[in-house]
Amino acid sequence: MTHVLIVDDSPTEVHVFKTMLEKNQIQVSVASNGEEGVARALELQPDCILMDVVMPGKNGFQATRDLSRNPATAGIPVIIITTKDQETDKIWGMRQGAKDYIVKPASEADLIARIKQALG
Repeated sequence: MTHVLIVDDSPTEVHVFKTMLEKNQIQVSVASNGEEGVARALELQPDCILMDVVMPGKNGFQATRDLSRNPATAGIPVIIITTKDQETDKIWGMRQGAKDYIVKPASEADLIARIKQALG
């Protein structure tokens, strides 16, 4: 079973994504900020990470960079999923090591397809 870690500080967004993923037989873990996301990724070694950008403390770009630079988590694909829709944000996110970049709101079909694509 695929295991996805959702890193997002919005309980509403977490609920929406969790519902979509679980409906598609994907196991879900949750972290509510960047620091917790990095720690949970090290601990759980999920198959994929959905990363919000705008969070208190360490933002999603910083957390993605930390994960991509750490040999213990560098192999875990990170999909940034955010309301930040500028092309410069997307380029910056990919430069931090993200595999994909989705602008919220995401459809269930698109989200599942992108996770499958990230997992190769």
